[in-house]
Amino acid sequence: MASAKCEPTPTFHLLELARVLLVDDDPAARLTLRTVLQAGGYGVDTAATAIEAIGMLDSEEYSLVLSDLHMESPDAGLQVISHARMMAYRPATALITSWREQTETLRSPGTMLVEPENVPELLEQVADMIGERASRQLVREMRHRN
Repeated sequence: MASAKCEPTPTFHLLELARVLLVDDDPAARLTLRTVLQAGGYGVDTAATAIEAIGMLDSEEYSLVLSDLHMESPDAGLQVISHARMMAYRPATALITSWREQTETLRSPGTMLVEPENVPELLEQVADMIGERASRQLVREMRHRN
């Protein structure tokens, strides 16, 4: 009887998900947005305070940082975004707000405001921000090679 030839088991590569840091002091909002982002295919870590988020930014690398504006202080979200922008890995950043009246007063170069009420638009904005970040990284890497 001929022996069966053993074929090597195929190796499957795990899909590397873009990592998102979601910062919001409201547990319901944090859970809802985390669920939506995970359903969209992203790996999500969460933080409830600016201090917690800053510690996470210092120990992990994220593709995107989404932060609520008002948490333990009126400018806590801006502190998170500022710290994220100082990181060497340069994550994309955005403030999460449902306060439409603040949208225009908070607009500044490089600050995107995400309104979580519209889920398809939220996921589109997240994908766009992560894609733009990846493009910028590719350009930087190409410049360093030359």
